[in-house]
Amino acid sequence: MLQDARQFGQKLVCRRPLGPREETEHHMAGCLNTLDLVIIGVRRMLGAGVHILVGAVAKYIAGPAIVLSFLVAALSSLLSGFCYIEFGARVPSSGSMYLYSYTIMGQVYGFIIGWNRILSLTVGTACIARAWSYTFDSLTGNHISQGLEGTFSLYMPYYLAKYPDFFALGLVLLLTGLLVLGVHVLPQVNKVFMGINILVLSFIIVSGFIKGDLHNWKLTEQDYTLNTSESNDIYSLGPLGSGGFVPFGLDGVLRGAALCSYMFIGFDSIVTTGEKAQNPQRSIPISIVVSVLICFVAYFGVSAALTLMVPYYQIHPDSPFLQAFLHVGWGPATYAVAVGILCALSSSLLNTMFAMSWLIYTMAEDGLLFRFLAQINARTHTHIKVIMISGILTGVLALLFHFSDLMDLMSLRSLLANLVVDFSVLVLRYHSDQNLSKNQKTEEESEMELVVKERSLDSVLEAGTSRNLKSLWFPASTIPTQTSGQIVYGCAIVLVVLLIILSLIVYQWPSQVFSGDPMLTTVAVLLLLLITGVTAIIWRQPQDPTALHFRDLPYTLDMGSDTSWRRTLSNTLASTSQMLDKDIPSDESS
Repeated sequence: MLQDARQFGQKLVCRRPLGPREETEHHMAGCLNTLDLVIIGVRRMLGAGVHILVGAVAKYIAGPAIVLSFLVAALSSLLSGFCYIEFGARVPSSGSMYLYSYTIMGQVYGFIIGWNRILSLTVGTACIARAWSYTFDSLTGNHISQGLEGTFSLYMPYYLAKYPDFFALGLVLLLTGLLVLGVHVLPQVNKVFMGINILVLSFIIVSGFIKGDLHNWKLTEQDYTLNTSESNDIYSLGPLGSGGFVPFGLDGVLRGAALCSYMFIGFDSIVTTGEKAQNPQRSIPISIVVSVLICFVAYFGVSAALTLMVPYYQIHPDSPFLQAFLHVGWGPATYAVAVGILCALSSSLLNTMFAMSWLIYTMAEDGLLFRFLAQINARTHTHIKVIMISGILTGVLALLFHFSDLMDLMSLRSLLANLVVDFSVLVLRYHSDQNLSKNQKTEEESEMELVVKERSLDSVLEAGTSRNLKSLWFPASTIPTQTSGQIVYGCAIVLVVLLIILSLIVYQWPSQVFSGDPMLTTVAVLLLLLITGVTAIIWRQPQDPTALHFRDLPYTLDMGSDTSWRRTLSNTLASTSQMLDKDIPSDESS
């Protein structure tokens, strides 16, 4: 039974081998400079998120301090971006984080990252469809939502939305049908929509600083009482908190940062296209820093403009910008802003649905999902089953679930993805074998090596407990070994568990912990000491001294041209001769 369990565990960490690329893909290497990568990152990050999250976060969670939430989220995303860079440098191929996780860490990590990404795309698509519906409903004077709410609100459970959004459902089903027919968004259309989105955001920022009032960052209880008496619908007002610039305290800033981290998702696209960069060692880190900085400035300006134009407790969470222009008396501007918002949401919606269907197809082709999902229709050349299933599921989410619940799920996914990547980088730094080509073993080879690994593990256990404890602080080798790698892997898991327990305690009983409650404060201090000790043990282990570089995969030869494949074969054999320090004939017969 122990051997079967080990074999099952060995299959879970079985890695996916990378096949050779086509020659046409090889010629694309080195075609992107730093500016191109910055544009890719900004286009992915500066999408629909700014039109979805800002209103709800500013009204209910952070208030005007949402600008500080964006700062915390930007710093966290930047650190995670550096981990993504190190993670991507270990795979000599462009692709997604799912491919990187499956190739480096194994099946179980690829499965987690893949499902995490599917959840993000599904919930994100439903959220964008809801935002599209809210924006269009605002242009009609909220007649659609009022009619649906008056008809169905009595029949909806409390844990679902107030009314079923049939408009969002119809929009998702319409785009699903277009994808089934093979319709895709052209790159030129994406660029036009991105330009319109930037113009609209710039207009919002400039208008906010023109029509804004600094007093909205210094609101008091008297202002709240006055607005309550003047408001026709007191239930539309949000909570006041303590007033001022940070009405909900540090807790609100951090909660807002957790939600705002979703808006910086997209820097991984820079890493996954690093193979095509001219100088990836320099251009990828610079492009991530610059793109995150540009998006932070845009988010900072938009959120500051919104909270200056409207008191934070009067912001409309579903369509904040349109209602803000109505609040300051610029009614005609709402139509121009609405067109820009709808363009940005439409582009993001179709691209997200396409990416979701393609990821499900890829996982099914790898055997991590049902095989029938990998079937391609011979007539339309599309993944009809995948598109239909994902479209129906997304439509149901957009129909029934509340906007805030969908936002919470999206942010949870982004934090979980960053956690898995950061954990993987921490483990791989202390791994005994960083050579990817040596790590890419088939399942049969892994099973053949199982006996050898069991014997080496038995020899480690026979060395004695004292020797194992000594190796925690005084490693026997200056380079990573199998023992040091196992120590780091186990310590990393313990570190995650301890941090989760500490976070739960601080979240459930914050006042008791910081006020000096004997039991809770003692437990928190002990957890901090254990976290420090485990971190020190990881720090004492030897790291792999090999420098990481963005490498290149061999590509398949074009046999249609005799001179092309013969010349490439000759160059390959010459390079092999230099590596092996042996004379290998490079004529056609060899």
